[in-house]
Amino acid sequence: MESTSQFTHVLVLLAAAVIAVPIFKRLGLSSVLGYLAAGIAVGPSGFRIFTDPAEILHTAELGVVFLLFVIGLELKPSLLWSMRRDIFGLGTLQVVVTGAVLTAASLAGFGFDLSAALIAGFGLALSSTAYGVQTLEERAELNTGYGKRAFSILLMQDLAIVPLLTLVSVLAPFGEPRNLTTGLVSAAAGGAALLAIVVAGRYFINPLFRTLAHARAREIMTAAALLVVIGAAWLMEGVGFSMALGAFLAGVLLAESSFRHELEADIEPFRGLLLGLFFLAIGMSIDLAVIVRNWTTIAGAVVALLAVKTVLLYGLTRAFGASHNEAVRVAVLLPQGGEFGFVLFSTAAAAQVMRLADTTMLAAIVAISMALTPVVGLFSKRLLKTPRREELKEDFAGARGTVFIVGFGRFGQIVSQVLLARGIDVTIIDNDPARLKAAARFGFHIYYGDGVRLDVLRAAGAAKAEVIAVCTARRSADRIVSIVRSEFPLAKLYVRSEDRMHSLELRRKDVTYEQRETLESALAFGREALVELGVDNSEADEVVDSVRRLDAERLVLQETDGIHAGNDLVFAKRVVPHPLTKPHRESQALSEETRAVASDDKAE
Repeated sequence: MESTSQFTHVLVLLAAAVIAVPIFKRLGLSSVLGYLAAGIAVGPSGFRIFTDPAEILHTAELGVVFLLFVIGLELKPSLLWSMRRDIFGLGTLQVVVTGAVLTAASLAGFGFDLSAALIAGFGLALSSTAYGVQTLEERAELNTGYGKRAFSILLMQDLAIVPLLTLVSVLAPFGEPRNLTTGLVSAAAGGAALLAIVVAGRYFINPLFRTLAHARAREIMTAAALLVVIGAAWLMEGVGFSMALGAFLAGVLLAESSFRHELEADIEPFRGLLLGLFFLAIGMSIDLAVIVRNWTTIAGAVVALLAVKTVLLYGLTRAFGASHNEAVRVAVLLPQGGEFGFVLFSTAAAAQVMRLADTTMLAAIVAISMALTPVVGLFSKRLLKTPRREELKEDFAGARGTVFIVGFGRFGQIVSQVLLARGIDVTIIDNDPARLKAAARFGFHIYYGDGVRLDVLRAAGAAKAEVIAVCTARRSADRIVSIVRSEFPLAKLYVRSEDRMHSLELRRKDVTYEQRETLESALAFGREALVELGVDNSEADEVVDSVRRLDAERLVLQETDGIHAGNDLVFAKRVVPHPLTKPHRESQALSEETRAVASDDKAE
């Protein structure tokens, strides 16, 4: 019966996540918020399917461990060293300053004694590593300037949990007295653990995976990956550090390993599931009854926490050289309480530094702040400054080229090279000042101007050009084509096409010539692949010419008969089902041509 109950619980967790997360993503909200809502629904405050979130949370913390390991794999030691200023400077200052401010607020707002206020203040100063890194990964912004700063702060906060847990034992009324010998032993144990991870990562793990790879047993490689992560986490936890820190260090040491991608692929499924389970457990830990009884205090505390940390994060990040937009993004990403706060508060309650009721309320503040952070992030765009576009003076003196090119991006640059190589006089305009400056360094004279403005086209000499080449993106290209066809009907109009549908639209607008930007490069790419596979050069050219001809014929048919015309001109791999047993005789469904060939073979 117990196994049946556990099986039911697993089904409930999976169902809750599968239902809630897509709904929240559909609403444009973070998946983290979906997990939290699902946890509330199935936890003690909801349908009471789960009554002890702590059991699930203990296992789900492995999700944070795996997350930090995967992040470590992406950070080479050299890159980590380059971030040392943000880690030890900005990160340390954030913990100290925010902790001090929130300690003072706890003394004044909650009436805690100094010991409890210190734990509350510094516990709330920590942000959620799981939420912050998960959000950065979802947005693919971990390697941006603000992403690196945010990660540096989170990493320093993970390091800070060690002295904070030590502080709990020092403040405990019946704690074990600390002396110099005990401190030296703890420091030596931590140093030995770090050394063990460094030595293992550098000298033993690569040979181990190389040996296992020769065994060609995928499940053993997965087991070894789990062993490395959990082993490093267990070792660091045993000497008083956080498990997440141990996993992160193991990942960093394996960042340059030839097995890095294999490790990441093996860990990724466990990371995703356990991290989702972690946020489910956080949602379950939100006690709505406590919130209802103390809703004014908790609401005020949550608002104050988010406001204070946002302001301090912005100010400190700006002080370390970040731009306004970077500082805003960091501030709205990390104002919440963190998962290590739960660990710190529960440890403080066990050591009688804080009352159990106080830790329950603090846990609710942390959980609610985590739930509200995605909502705070929705309003961050209003705080961001739109970069001021550099304006240049429009001056078209001497702009009288035979060919008039609009747009000097990657496509326009190659077009200009072909014309200039033949000595053709060209006039090029573009409205990106940065691109103009970059081109000037290579000796190009490009005129600043917006090609969608008729007055600019006239002033730059488009009316006198023999050919107008539009090499811009689709939206602006369509507007330029309409203007040219209306104002310069005799101009020969050459236009870059975005895709097949765009080519058909341009043909309907009677352009002189259109070309899909990827067609010829893809044909050349395919030709080289054929040659690499042993196809003769002349035969490869014939194949490419055939594909080019059929594509052109199909485009003509689609222009007159619709987008679905000419499908028989497309080469496609036909899927032929294989019978489960070998047929007793060959199929008689032969084409006329095949039967003719067979008859000729028999005649010979």
